[in-house]
Amino acid sequence: MPEEMKVRWTWLKIMYAYTLVGAGGFGLGMLLMPGLVMKMMGFPAQDPVTFGIAGSVFLAFAVLSVLGLRSPLKFAPVLLLQLSYKLIWVIAVVVPLLISQQFPGYACILALIFVTYIIGDLIAIPFPIVFSKEAGH
Repeated sequence: MPEEMKVRWTWLKIMYAYTLVGAGGFGLGMLLMPGLVMKMMGFPAQDPVTFGIAGSVFLAFAVLSVLGLRSPLKFAPVLLLQLSYKLIWVIAVVVPLLISQQFPGYACILALIFVTYIIGDLIAIPFPIVFSKEAGH
């Protein structure tokens, strides 16, 4: 497949490792020490069920990233999903709050971290291969 020459293997592995460490650590913290994470991040009190769901999703991305480190191209849809939800959050939540000047200060670090994932995923994901007809076979 000629598109395989366009795969940025190192970037793929970096993004899986970044997800493993970043999302995995944050997800574990959210699940095992939610009060500490809220305090460290300056988050207001959270519904424990919703906070736990978010932590579980972050941890799931980390677990799948372990598989991505082993088979980077096969698990590229994991990075695509990560890119999608973070980009949607920035567009649908962050931008309107910034425009209305209601963006909370405690969310600045989270937004910045999400932007680093968005940029990294845009560089790493081999879009022509992921969206090719052969990718599903």
